[in-house]
Amino acid sequence: MTETVHPFYEQHRGAMEAAMRHRLDLAEAMLRERAHLTDIAEIRREVMDEFAIVLTQMPYVGGAASRMSDVFIRLTGFMATSRVLQRHGVPLPDIRDIERETYKAQLLTAPEAERLAAGDQFMSPENQTLLREQAATSATESHQAEFPEDFVYDFVEPGPGDSFEFGINYKACGFCKFAGRHGDKEILPNICGLDFDAYAARGIHLERTQTLAGGASHCNFRFSRLRRDG
Repeated sequence: MTETVHPFYEQHRGAMEAAMRHRLDLAEAMLRERAHLTDIAEIRREVMDEFAIVLTQMPYVGGAASRMSDVFIRLTGFMATSRVLQRHGVPLPDIRDIERETYKAQLLTAPEAERLAAGDQFMSPENQTLLREQAATSATESHQAEFPEDFVYDFVEPGPGDSFEFGINYKACGFCKFAGRHGDKEILPNICGLDFDAYAARGIHLERTQTLAGGASHCNFRFSRLRRDG
């Protein structure tokens, strides 16, 4: 039976494929020098073919109504890159470095003002209110029954002596579920590492000392603003 792409992701397919091609452009030098790959055109073709498969595997978790849909849109493509590089014998640490460096470079192509404004919005009281609401929804039986592949998380308020502004404890991870279902557990930690660069590019410091992928009971995200010059 032919696998299909969910209509929500099909709507975003063009932008997702463009982002994949951009990352491959940025990765070309590292693919040659770090991964010792020579036929880059073939690697690109394999990655885009694998991404077409990943698109059919992406779980629907509520579309635009769920903040985690954007996380899947931005990061699931790295599964395709990791699968292809792993098949070509590239060591996992090298895959990690290639993906983090290219993702960071891609993030920094956006104007600084735009990135920092997105960070301010994420840290805003209004967004914190939304996060509290979506966290509460994520843990309900009805939501988990409707979207079993979604993340489940708690909003964390800072206590006395804490230096972070707020936190999120992810008790179930959509990427862990995805990796377990499709045999990607070895490359999963590489996806986790991308979070630090994604938040730093927006002027946000992420502190995290444990992950579900690493065997912990939850991922402990703690957010604070990076110091800005001037």
